[in-house]
Amino acid sequence: MATATKQPHVQDASNGSVRVEIFDQGYNLRGTDPDYILKLAEYVDTKMRAVSSQTHTVDTARLAVLAALNIADEYHLLRKKMDGGTTDSSRRAKQLLSALDEVLDDRRGH
Repeated sequence: MATATKQPHVQDASNGSVRVEIFDQGYNLRGTDPDYILKLAEYVDTKMRAVSSQTHTVDTARLAVLAALNIADEYHLLRKKMDGGTTDSSRRAKQLLSALDEVLDDRRGH
């Protein structure tokens, strides 16, 4: 499996662009944090190389779509996990609040 190597990035202060390489193609990307842009580009490059090693296709557009689907899958799994945790936490907090209200109501009634 091919591994991505960290490419040096070049920042152009005049327009805020950063030069990155993704799957051996250069791109000028704009953003406020060049290091973050580079990190994202490296992640996409790694995903594309992983898909390439598994599918053996040379169509870069197809590789990009398959890599995007893998990234979207990761995102949705993490989001589901986080939403589930929030729901469980919220449900538990409501249960505890309800129990506390019952105890306080009992004490007020006596």
